[in-house]
Amino acid sequence: MHLKEDTVSSELIFDGKVVKLYKDKAELEDGSIVSRELIKHPGGVCVVPLDDEGNVYMVKQFRYPFQTQLIEIPAGKLEYGEDHRQCGLRELKEEAGAECGKFTYLGKLYPTVAYDSEVIHMYLAQDLSFGEQHLDDDEFLDVFKVPFDKAVEMVMNGEILDSKTQLAILKTKLLLDKEK
Repeated sequence: MHLKEDTVSSELIFDGKVVKLYKDKAELEDGSIVSRELIKHPGGVCVVPLDDEGNVYMVKQFRYPFQTQLIEIPAGKLEYGEDHRQCGLRELKEEAGAECGKFTYLGKLYPTVAYDSEVIHMYLAQDLSFGEQHLDDDEFLDVFKVPFDKAVEMVMNGEILDSKTQLAILKTKLLLDKEK
């Protein structure tokens, strides 16, 4: 079959809290066997919390792989088998302290297609009401609001580097422009 690779063998190399690393052998369409490294990840969800005044609620947190603080929208990891909608509502409450009356699915993205199975589901949350945050024990972040058009500008000028945030903000922009 054209443009297909068949897994010949798969060896679990690392079984971590967040990811599992496999070393696989795959057969290509010409019959040759190649090595593939695969990270299996349960996936995640991100949410664009947009209030009635046109502000988006962002989070700033330290991201260990890059040794810096990044600006993102509220997001979190799925548990294996968890419903992504419920996860998104939970993360909105945990990180931003918000609940919403309207929760619109924006689609999914594959952030690292060459070696990682992660799928991130994106949502737009509107009709917001706020209460208390419920951060995880090992989670430290600051929440702040930004006018939505400024958030789009921040994506376009490189201030927001996180891919899920970039895509969800730009998809929200297109959706809102279409609704006008």
